[in-house]
Amino acid sequence: MGVGFAGIPLRELGLVILVAAAITYLSTGIIRTVMVKSGRLNEIRERDVHVIPKPRLGGVAMFSGFLGAVFLADQLPALTRGFMPITPEMNAVIWAGFVIVVVGALDDLFDLDAITKLVGQVIGAVTMSLLGLTWSILYVPFGGGTTLLLDQVQSTILTSLFTVALINALNFVDGLDGLSAGVGMIAGAAILLFSLTILFDQNGAVSAYPPAIIAAALVGICAGVLPHNFEPSRIFMGDSGSMLIGLLLAAASTSASGKINMSLYDAADFIALISPIIVVLAAVAIPLLDLVMAVVRRVGRGASPFSPDKMHLHHRLLSIGHTHRRVVLVLYTWASAVAFGAVSFSVVPPLFATGSSICGILIAVAVTAVPVMKSRRAAKLD
Repeated sequence: MGVGFAGIPLRELGLVILVAAAITYLSTGIIRTVMVKSGRLNEIRERDVHVIPKPRLGGVAMFSGFLGAVFLADQLPALTRGFMPITPEMNAVIWAGFVIVVVGALDDLFDLDAITKLVGQVIGAVTMSLLGLTWSILYVPFGGGTTLLLDQVQSTILTSLFTVALINALNFVDGLDGLSAGVGMIAGAAILLFSLTILFDQNGAVSAYPPAIIAAALVGICAGVLPHNFEPSRIFMGDSGSMLIGLLLAAASTSASGKINMSLYDAADFIALISPIIVVLAAVAIPLLDLVMAVVRRVGRGASPFSPDKMHLHHRLLSIGHTHRRVVLVLYTWASAVAFGAVSFSVVPPLFATGSSICGILIAVAVTAVPVMKSRRAAKLD
């Protein structure tokens, strides 16, 4: 699918990113000051890798940045068509985000149990679906290709399961400074790029605006919190931040996945036909993989799937010799290689996309293996 961005509101979306980043950055500093002065610092837990108590609640600042960016988008003539009464999706994600941030903030302050958090996540996901941001059409590419129309119950269940899975995936991966925010920013950027291709192919159709706006705001809030959160961090996002990132990724992915125009392709163009599915899964592949491995690992030993441990991907990378900061950069590399590799099939010819994807994965493998190669070289010298 060739792409040219003539007529696409790139400057407006860029402004959304900048405003989201600026408000988040400033709000995070204010919240950190308030939390430190009030003495609300998190206790060091056994599974934590940091050793200095720091404040949480960065997610509240991120949601402030998201609201500010969305308000701006609603005032811009080029983007306002993505809002009510034309489409309900932006309204849905705002209210769902409010529910998720309230639940996350309560956990940041009072350490809610896993079941209470899960109930809150489900309420947020169902709220988003019932208010109009839902997976109502599902394309199945096998057997010649079939488009399934989902009823309200089916779409609510599918959307809620997907949303809760992503919320927990980003929550689980939030174990190192800057990891969840960086992965969220990379995934959001990939979905934003994919949304721009949809906008182009749909000639700026109204339905194609919400995923681009959501993804742009997500990129902005992650960029805004990273200067405070990257190692060595001064404040943690907390569950209010990581769960918000998961929700917004689910919202942008769900919105984008139903907007592709299948009539632009023939049945032989298999990769392009399933590109929405690939992009959605690839953009969040790293946190989803970590989530699945954690659940299998914990259930396999007879523990609750929500019980914490020190066997996440970032813990494993630390154990083979990577530093705290290098682990984060390694996972950034993997997330970028997989997410943008998938998106490239919607932007450039398949041969070039395949080559660039392979190169990206090889670079990620090489970066991951650096400590192992160094230790082997040292062993030979000894």
